[in-house]
Amino acid sequence: MRRYAFFSVLIAVIVLACARSWGAAETRREDRILLQGNVAGSQTVTNTGGGGRAEYSFNDRGRGDHITASWKLGADGIPVAYSSRGNDYMKASVEESFHVAGGKAVWRNRAERGERAVSGDAFYVPANAPPEFLGVLARALLKSSQHRLALLPEGEARIASVGARSVRLADGTRAELTEYEISGLDFSPTPIWLDASENTAAQFAGWFAVVSAPYAAASDDLSAAQAAAASASSADLAKRLTHVPSGGVLLIRNARLFDPRDLHVTPGTSVLVRGQYIVRVGPDASIHAPEGAESVDASGRFLMPGLWDNHQHFSSNDGALDLANGVTSARDMANDTDAFLERVARFDAGTELGPRVFRAGIIDGKGPLAGPTKMLVDTPAEALQDVDWYADHGYGQIKIYSSVKPALVPLIADEAHARGLRVSGHVPAFMSAQQFVEAGADEIQHLNFILLNFLLDKVPDTRGMGRFTAVAEHASELGPDNPQVRQFIDFLAAHHTVLDPTMNVFEGLFCGNPAAIEPGLEGIAPRLPAQVRRNTLSGALPVPPGSQERYQQAFPQMLRLLKALYDAGVTIIPGTDSFAGYALHHELELYVRAGIPPAEVLRLATLTSAHVIGVDAQRGLIAPGKLADMILIDGDPTLRITDLDNVTDVFKGGRRYDPTAIEAALGIAPRVTRNTPPLNPAAQARH
Repeated sequence: MRRYAFFSVLIAVIVLACARSWGAAETRREDRILLQGNVAGSQTVTNTGGGGRAEYSFNDRGRGDHITASWKLGADGIPVAYSSRGNDYMKASVEESFHVAGGKAVWRNRAERGERAVSGDAFYVPANAPPEFLGVLARALLKSSQHRLALLPEGEARIASVGARSVRLADGTRAELTEYEISGLDFSPTPIWLDASENTAAQFAGWFAVVSAPYAAASDDLSAAQAAAASASSADLAKRLTHVPSGGVLLIRNARLFDPRDLHVTPGTSVLVRGQYIVRVGPDASIHAPEGAESVDASGRFLMPGLWDNHQHFSSNDGALDLANGVTSARDMANDTDAFLERVARFDAGTELGPRVFRAGIIDGKGPLAGPTKMLVDTPAEALQDVDWYADHGYGQIKIYSSVKPALVPLIADEAHARGLRVSGHVPAFMSAQQFVEAGADEIQHLNFILLNFLLDKVPDTRGMGRFTAVAEHASELGPDNPQVRQFIDFLAAHHTVLDPTMNVFEGLFCGNPAAIEPGLEGIAPRLPAQVRRNTLSGALPVPPGSQERYQQAFPQMLRLLKALYDAGVTIIPGTDSFAGYALHHELELYVRAGIPPAEVLRLATLTSAHVIGVDAQRGLIAPGKLADMILIDGDPTLRITDLDNVTDVFKGGRRYDPTAIEAALGIAPRVTRNTPPLNPAAQARH
C-alpha cells in the first residue's frame, strides 16, 4: 500500500508540474446526458489552458454515441489539433483527426477526407464531436473580434447573447448563467448556456440535453427559458411568412385540379375559399370573385390537397420545413408530453409555422433499452393509466414500443380501443408481427418489422441493432414469392392492417456508403447551410465482410415486398421518420419506383391518410366544406412524381405560404430554375 501511495504522490507531482508548464491547472467536470428528461449517459470533460479531453456516451434503445476526444487550442481558443475515436449513434466505428501545420488544415473522419490552406482563423467542426465541443466553439467566438469565425470544412458561425438568468442550485445558492445562440450550424441558431467563467453549463436540443452536474437542479428552469426565447423567434417568423387573404376570401383560378377519389385532373378549375374552408369548386366561368376577394391566377398549375407525413417527431424547424414542401397534415409518432403539446398549440394558433398534427402517444416498457419517454410501464395498472392519460389529453393513437412486455399488448390495445384510440407501433421484442396484430394492433410502423416476423428465431430481441442488420442480411430471402411471406401478406390484408413503411430510412441505412448523400436528398443538399449539408450524409451501416451482395439486394427486395403488400390490398400511409418535408417527396418517389402508379401514390398521401386518421370529413380532398389545405405545383406529379419538388404555393386553412420565402428564412439557397419538360399531349388528353 505504501508503494502505491508513493507512486500516487509522484504522479500528482508530475501532473502539477505539467499543468504549470502549460500555464493552467486541469479542471474536471461531469455532465449528465438526458433523453426526454431521463438520464441516458454522461460526459466527462477535462479542460486545461491549452486544450481539453472528453469522454461521452449515451444509450438510446441500444444505439448511441461513445466518443473519446482530445484537442489542443491556440491562444485564440481555436483548435489546432483534434482527435477522437469510438462509435457513432448507429454503432459504426469512427476515428477522426484534424490538425493545422504550415498554413494547411487537414482532417479525416468516416465520411470525409479534406485539406485546405488557411490564412486566417478557421474553426474545424468535427463530424462526431462530444457535446462539449459546442462550448469550445462558443468560447472561441466570444474571443474573436467580431464574434464570428469561418468554419471548416465550410461555412461561418456567429454568436450572440440572448440574455442572463439567475438560477437556484441544489445547495440553495444562486448562479447567473447566460444563454448564447450560435448561428451557422443549423437552420436556426443553436443555443448554449455558459456560466460566469464561460464554462459550459447546459445544452438543450429537442429530446436531447446535456447538463453540468452543478446545474442539474436548474435544468427545467433553463429549458423553459430557452423554449420561451425560441417561441418568440418562431412567432416572429410565422408573422412575417404567413399571408392572410384580404377580407378572408380567396379565389384560385385557372388551376388543373387533382381529385384523389377518381384520380382525374380537371383543367380550368376555380376554388373559392372563405376563411378556413372551401365554399365552391367548379369551372372558371361558373365562379365569380366576390367583392374584395383576393385572386390567385394558378396559370394552369397543378392544384392538389396538401400532403400528409404520417411519421414525424416534431422539434425545432420541422414545421416550417413541412410547409415549405406542401405538407399540411402530419402525425407525430412519439414526443415529450409537455413541450410538444405547446408546439402543436402554436401550429394551430399560427404563431409557429407547421402543419395540422395528429398525436400518437408512445408507451414503452421499463429497462435499459427503453425508448425516450416518461410513459414506461411494467404492470397492467401502469399501462392502463398511461393509455388513459393520452386519451384525456387529446391523443388519437397509442404507439406501443419495443420494450413493452408482450403480455401487456392486448391490455393496452383493448383500453385504447375502448377510449376510441388507434393502436400501432414497433412490434415489441420477443413477439412476432402476426402476434402483434392478433393482440389488437391496427397498424405497424416500419417495413423492417414485417420482415422480422420471419426472423423471430434469429432476432428474438428486436430492441438493438439486430432489427436493422438482420433485415439487411436476410431480406433477399424474404421476397413476395416466398410462401410464408405470401401467407402473411394475405393475413395482413384480411385483418385490414395499416402499414407505415418509412422506406427512405432503409434505403440510406443499407446503401453501403456512409459518405454518400442520403438517397433522395441529392437535389436539396447543395442548397442547405454548410453544416446542415454535412448531416445529410447517409451514415450507412457498416457492411460485414462477405455480406456486400446481401446488403445490396436488401432494399430492392423491400421495394418488391411493398408493391406486393399494396397489390394485396394492405393500406399504406406514407411516413418518413426522417428529414422533415423533403424526405416525404422521396418516400413517395420510392413507392413509384416499387411499381405503384403515381396518381395512386398521391391518393395515399392525401385522401387515404385522412381516412385512416379519421379526418376525411375535413381533409384529403378539395371540395366544398373541406378545410382549404392545398398546394400548387409546377408540373404534373400524376405523370412525374418528382414534380412534387416544384411546390410553388401552400395553403393551410386558406392562409398562403411561399416555399421560397420559408427556405430563405431558414438559410436555404434559392432553387436553380429548371425547365420542366412539356407534357406528352396524349398524356394530357387522358386527364
